[in-house]
Amino acid sequence: MNRKTIISSLLLLATMPMAAQKLIAEKTTVNAGRTAWKQPITAVFEFRTKGSKKVRIEGVRPDCNCTIVDYPKGDLSDKFQIRMTYDAKQLGHFDKQAAVYTNASSEPFYIRMRGQVLEHYVDLSANYPVVMGDLRLNTNDLEFDNVNRGDQLVQQLNIYNNGEKAYHPNLMHLPPYLTAKIVPEELKPMETGTITINLNSSKVHNYGLTQTSIYLAGNPGDKVRNDHEITVSTILLPSFPEHMQNPPKIEMSKETVNMVFEGKSKKTEVIDIMNSGRSELKITSLQMFTRGLKISLGKASLQPGEYTKLKITAMYNDLKKLRTRPRILMITNDPSKPKVTIEINAQ
Repeated sequence: MNRKTIISSLLLLATMPMAAQKLIAEKTTVNAGRTAWKQPITAVFEFRTKGSKKVRIEGVRPDCNCTIVDYPKGDLSDKFQIRMTYDAKQLGHFDKQAAVYTNASSEPFYIRMRGQVLEHYVDLSANYPVVMGDLRLNTNDLEFDNVNRGDQLVQQLNIYNNGEKAYHPNLMHLPPYLTAKIVPEELKPMETGTITINLNSSKVHNYGLTQTSIYLAGNPGDKVRNDHEITVSTILLPSFPEHMQNPPKIEMSKETVNMVFEGKSKKTEVIDIMNSGRSELKITSLQMFTRGLKISLGKASLQPGEYTKLKITAMYNDLKKLRTRPRILMITNDPSKPKVTIEINAQ
């Protein structure tokens, strides 16, 4: 073999792993949770492919007739799912697996589902859609709206233990103006509880919107996890004299903005703002509840009869990722309208 052939062979060997098709699983073992007797339960396995070679699933062999595996036919896309369903005809814990054969390897890879079948079971997942490990919440977004200085307000979260062990849940990174109490202190499997969050408005520093993130932990000493985040928004209103002489008055061309992107990456709308009162109008705060928006205000102070423009630009790719509705908050010295909320409808 001459030197040129040797070099060519080495180059070919070096490129073979790069061209080979790989299947990468998010998880090969899934805890499907609990179900009632004879109520089939499904585990979803997330996969992605890596490489240039087309790959397909040629067959699946479950370890018993009690499971059915649904998988994509033909060439696999970059991301795909395999769904494994257990018929739940036997009480107790179950542990089932299936061998998946592809054209990418002579050896199968295995998927495995675990869970428990109970004689009597009520699925509460619809009432607790926010998943934080074994713990589930009814919401992870709280808002204290129209707060006046001195108010003591309360919000409540509902919590559910969907796991198989007891937890002692607690909240981390609470700011000084928030306190929390969780009842019961020990949350047993399949047990529900409440998280009561108290707001002391006298400890909120600024008028307008204050946002913070707190984090749910399963047990004391757990580390902060981003996927256990609970956002808390507080809107503190300014105070005014009981009888204000010649007050300003804000008027706006609209307070709901419809952003119709029509395939574009961003869209801009303009709102006209006018002071129809008898004294100076001041816009003391202009804030956004979410990302995905850019705002520009012509003037923050308007004499009687003056007007300005508020320019709002929305970015489609950012807005479509939001879990809360996009809004803009404006705080003014108009005693009849100290808070203006501009709703953004992205289409």
